[in-house]
Amino acid sequence: MNITADNVWVMVSAALALLMTPALGLFYSGMTRAKASLNMIMMSFISAGIVGAVWVLWGYSMISGKSVMGIFGNPFSSFGSADLVGSTDLIKLGFSATFAIVTVALISGAIADRAKFTSWVVFVPIWITLVYCPLAFMVWGGGLLSPGGAISSVFGQVIDFAGGTVVEISSGAAAFVLALILGKRHGFGKDPSHRPHNLPLIMLGAGLLWFGWFGFNAGAATTAEQAGLIWVNTLVAPAGAMLSWLVAEKIRHGHPTSLGAASGVVAGLVAITPACANIAPGAALALGLVAGAACAVFVDLKHKFGFDDSLDVVGVHLGGGLIGTLALGFIAMPVNGKGGGLFYGGGLQQLIAQIVAVLVTLAVSGVLTAIIGLVIHKTLGFRVSHESELAGVDLSEHAETAYEFGGMTRSHFLPHVHLPVATGSVHSAAGSSHAATAVETRSEKHDGAA
Repeated sequence: MNITADNVWVMVSAALALLMTPALGLFYSGMTRAKASLNMIMMSFISAGIVGAVWVLWGYSMISGKSVMGIFGNPFSSFGSADLVGSTDLIKLGFSATFAIVTVALISGAIADRAKFTSWVVFVPIWITLVYCPLAFMVWGGGLLSPGGAISSVFGQVIDFAGGTVVEISSGAAAFVLALILGKRHGFGKDPSHRPHNLPLIMLGAGLLWFGWFGFNAGAATTAEQAGLIWVNTLVAPAGAMLSWLVAEKIRHGHPTSLGAASGVVAGLVAITPACANIAPGAALALGLVAGAACAVFVDLKHKFGFDDSLDVVGVHLGGGLIGTLALGFIAMPVNGKGGGLFYGGGLQQLIAQIVAVLVTLAVSGVLTAIIGLVIHKTLGFRVSHESELAGVDLSEHAETAYEFGGMTRSHFLPHVHLPVATGSVHSAAGSSHAATAVETRSEKHDGAA
């Protein structure tokens, strides 16, 4: 078997990066209500299924094929990927697919608890084709923002090693747009049942995300030295972000929380993504400290401005992506003694290049997501009915529930003796799950009327 260490590294990294999507499903599942938790996992899993098919058919061609006006690659250059058989390009195809998969899956968190699953299934391939692939080509595939591209030739070369613009900012901008199109959940900001239902699941998901992110960031490393730098930065930035998020929580709300720890880790991972190969470990720690505290504040902006970003995709991924991408204008290390950020005497050039890349990404993702989302919303309908939302999208969209409590309505020691349930309320785990649903529905209707 003739296989190099480089090949093995990329394939292992691809497997780690693919793990991030089911990990994201667990993370999102714990953050939402129990009656929407399966739906969140399904939105991540179906993203992997759809994008996997798209990537083999035309997605990889669009990020690697012959340039079409510097915006995207020819989708028919390797359509179906049959011509790649027998080459190591299939390894690159597999690795790049994992980035596309997790990017679109990230968006789902902003519309949790209220989106039609069939509409999401339609949205995923269209968004990947019209938004993700062009951005990936422009930044990494030889397009407008790549070395020698029309935009980079004027404003300077953007640094985005693993996806601050292509992955984080694009998904955060899309999440914001879809949150506006679908509107607020019933009881948003008033109903306490919208709080995360399973904190251990959140922590597990965050831990697996951190694990997978080492492959996500370091898979494209070209030398052992670069891989070591990326690995350490991917360790230390989330560590710093977790600590600063918890400090911010303690100062602002009086308690450091497990949800805050998990969210801080993700914020740090987001911020280090574009910068992982271009900053020193000390700078990565500082970046994490800034990103954690800042994102802890950003996630509360949805209440101030009145948009329902259900699981804080905008606050963490758009906010953290902006911080990490723009920070390179200050802390990017020089390459062979040339360039670098402001703190290394590199001048404004790198900061200008980063700003331009951010603006292009926001425009492409924001505008095209609005068009895609509105067309789906006006035709298929992107939001479930009021009744379906109250019953829970797990039941209305999948005819399943994540937790089954029906078997607990009888005593295991006295199988024919029912435990008492007080009138008008539901007590402990012994109460009927149907009764619990009825009580919750009445409560939510009351909150909605208020």
